[in-house]
Amino acid sequence: MFAIVEIAGQQFKVEKDQTLYVHRLQQEEGASIELNNVLLVSNNGSVKVGAPSVAGANVKATVLTHCKGDKVIIFKKKRRKGYRKKNGHRQSFTKIQIEAINA
Repeated sequence: MFAIVEIAGQQFKVEKDQTLYVHRLQQEEGASIELNNVLLVSNNGSVKVGAPSVAGANVKATVLTHCKGDKVIIFKKKRRKGYRKKNGHRQSFTKIQIEAINA
């Protein structure tokens, strides 16, 4: 059984006991969250597609930890002009674990 769910503006294919990284959520570590925006549910070949979401379906997850991704280096340069600019960025993520899919 799997579901396609929208979390923080992105769509993820999730299964039970799966861990995944999503954009930073406001909940505290250890908190249980319920995701109601389920777009598709597949259960052993029977597929329910929502328009826009499946009625009565939800996904329960637990927030494991908040972390940061790898550093991305942004380097801009124009040759022969002396223009060089170096910048970096680290995206904030939340690691969640899917507990149950209710259809």
